[in-house]
Amino acid sequence: MSKSKNFVFDGGAGTYLATAIFGFLITFFTAGIGYPWALCSIQRWKAKHTYVQGKRLKFTGGGLSLIALWIRWLVLTIITFGIYSFWMIPSLNQWIVEHTDFEDSDD
Repeated sequence: MSKSKNFVFDGGAGTYLATAIFGFLITFFTAGIGYPWALCSIQRWKAKHTYVQGKRLKFTGGGLSLIALWIRWLVLTIITFGIYSFWMIPSLNQWIVEHTDFEDSDD
C-alpha cells in the first residue's frame, strides 16, 4: 500500500511527551477534574501537527466547554454501571471533530 499524500502528520516524540506529561499532571493533581483540559491539550497538539491536503488543522475546543458534558457523561456512565460508555465515546469523538477546523478558516 502506498502512503497517502492527502494526510500528513509531522509530530515528534519530544513535544508529545511534554504535552502528555502536562496532561497527566493536570489530571492527577485535580483528581480527574482537569481531564477535559488535558484532553484538549492533546487534541490541540494532534491538530497542530496534522495536515489535510496541505492545510494545517487547529483544535478550537477548550476544557471549560467540555467540563459540563464530561461531568454529565461520567455520572450517566456510573449510574448505568458503564453501559453509557458505549454512547459516551462516540459523543466525545463527535465533540472533538466539531471543534476541529482548518487553521486558515474564518470561523
